[in-house]
Amino acid sequence: MADDDEQTFRDAMRDVRPLRRRAARSPVAAPAPRAVARFARAEAAAVLKDSLAPLQDASMLESGDELVFVRPGTPRDVVRKLRRGHWAVQAEIDLHGLGRQAARDALREFIAESVTRDLRCVRVIHGKGRRSGTRGPVIKHVVDHWLRRREPVLAFASARPVDGGTGAVYVLLARRSVRRR
Repeated sequence: MADDDEQTFRDAMRDVRPLRRRAARSPVAAPAPRAVARFARAEAAAVLKDSLAPLQDASMLESGDELVFVRPGTPRDVVRKLRRGHWAVQAEIDLHGLGRQAARDALREFIAESVTRDLRCVRVIHGKGRRSGTRGPVIKHVVDHWLRRREPVLAFASARPVDGGTGAVYVLLARRSVRRR
């Protein structure tokens, strides 16, 4: 029986040819191809383009690092309490990657919904504007100007470092008036 198995194997392997041997590799491997930094080049090109573009609004360069606002008539210690996290953040919105108008629309909707839900303290993440080139922090500027003009906003202040630092603000909203029966 062993002869039959051996003969069957030989018949099955009759047309098989051994693989050609490859030349032995040298102990030193060829250097890896140089990495192509497509995104880094695109980013550098975008920054250059932004730096050469005229400013649309010169006041954007004047936006300081930290944002602070207190509506007249609101106690001054509100800002200190906001900065220390006295109020729990009940909702947040992240505006990273949005254009000026889209950020304004999203923020308007977020604040309106927060007021409807009777939330007291929310966080708005606007980013630090590091990729905005010479234009400065565009979304941060939009958030600062827009929140100052909204009546339900009593105060806002840049967040603690653990919550985004100068790339986010805590916003204190007025409570809705108690409905009379």
